[in-house]
Parts: sequence; C-alpha cells; structure tokens
Amino acid sequence: MLDEANLEQRLATLEQTVADIKHRVIDAPTHSNWLEKVIGSISDEPAFLQALEYGRSLRHADIFTEETGEQL
Repeated sequence: MLDEANLEQRLATLEQTVADIKHRVIDAPTHSNWLEKVIGSISDEPAFLQALEYGRSLRHADIFTEETGEQL
C-alpha cells in the first residue's frame, strides 16, 4: 500500500500536470474553422491529383441508365 506522504506527492504531481495541460490548451492557437486547417494539406499529393482527374472524367463521361437507355 502507498503511504500517505507518497500518495500526497503523487496527487500533487497529477494536479500540476493537469494544470500544465490546461494552460497548453488555452494558449494553443485556434482555427475558426477546422477546414481552414486542412485545406491544401494534400493538394500536391499524386494520389489526390489522380482522384481529381478520375472524378473529372466521370463527370464528363457519357453515362446511360440501364433501365431506360437514356443519357444522364
């Protein structure tokens, strides 16, 4: 079992750690919108550029419905 002095020391250490974390959270820069933080973060990745081109080609493709044979 822990003696009382050891328990008090551990509690004091825990309280100080929690206070430090609170200060870090309060002082951390905030973004008004999470999207601002991630915009452009993958725009230069080859896989992202490939996915954009794939989506663009699908939007411009001639797509027919199976039931009616009409073009969408």
